[in-house]
Amino acid sequence: MLMLKIKHSLIVIIHFFNSNISSYLAGMNFSQYKNIIWDWNGTLLNDSDMCIKCMNQLLEPRNIPLLTKEKYREVFDFPVRKYYEKLGIDFRKDPFEIIGHDFMDLYFKELPHCEMHPEVIQVLEYFKSLGKKQYILSAMEHESLVQTMKDFNICLYFDAVYGIDNHLAAGKIDRGIDLINEYQINPQDTIMFGDTLHDKDVAAQLNLDIVLIANGHQSFNRLKESNKTVLTDLNSVLV
Repeated sequence: MLMLKIKHSLIVIIHFFNSNISSYLAGMNFSQYKNIIWDWNGTLLNDSDMCIKCMNQLLEPRNIPLLTKEKYREVFDFPVRKYYEKLGIDFRKDPFEIIGHDFMDLYFKELPHCEMHPEVIQVLEYFKSLGKKQYILSAMEHESLVQTMKDFNICLYFDAVYGIDNHLAAGKIDRGIDLINEYQINPQDTIMFGDTLHDKDVAAQLNLDIVLIANGHQSFNRLKESNKTVLTDLNSVLV
């Protein structure tokens, strides 16, 4: 009898959870937006595992504990200098400007083996079919960003691509302001998609709505701290 009651309770809980999640997603309506601003790394480009691999190559010879994916998604942060400090890197021995470029050397060596998230083309096509203007706003160095997008043959989906002027990923708020001003984008008609709390901060500075996707560089639980909409993956955008 006890087992039957437990089983019944579990069925009720699962039904409640699924019903609410479905209603929640079904309630997402993008028709009010004319513009979509996408983050690149982690949101469209599936590079978190690659970043872990590259960083572990720097941590191991320094006798610093290696990253697991779970730990990485809990400690990754912007500006990335702060993330390096969390890992235990001593900038007195390894100046950030030097080790940061060492990381990027490893990153670009691995980048040809990296893929986008499998849903990316379908989602970009979906918003294109709705007549949305789409933009990229990234903390990746601009020329490298543009070349990477050319390599993936996805430039045709975007009205503009905005990266930063260095490889040290301090942030992208200033570039976001440039994008809004130069393309005369109305924030009230615009939504942003990102995968980090920094994306939330960028959206706040630009007065944009935002949806956070929890399959990139920060965990679902960390993203929920933002009190913004958090989805598990890009497929959820299409629900």
